[in-house]
Amino acid sequence: MEASRPLDSLNESRGKRVIIELKNGKQFVGVLKAFDIHINTVLEEVDEMENGEIKRKLGDVFIRGDTIILISPQ
Repeated sequence: MEASRPLDSLNESRGKRVIIELKNGKQFVGVLKAFDIHINTVLEEVDEMENGEIKRKLGDVFIRGDTIILISPQ
């Protein structure tokens, strides 16, 4: 199925590992559990990344959509 809207693409990544980059430069890698129309996002099994290496393991995380600049499948 071809995604016709941005949220369709994001919905296809639900249940898969994604990389999220924030405005402050932080990167989080985890399983996309849920999101809403504001791109407020819930991730599971989250690793905070720094310079391509795991900085710390966080478990479940809620990220405000207005802090996100990038979401990409891993």
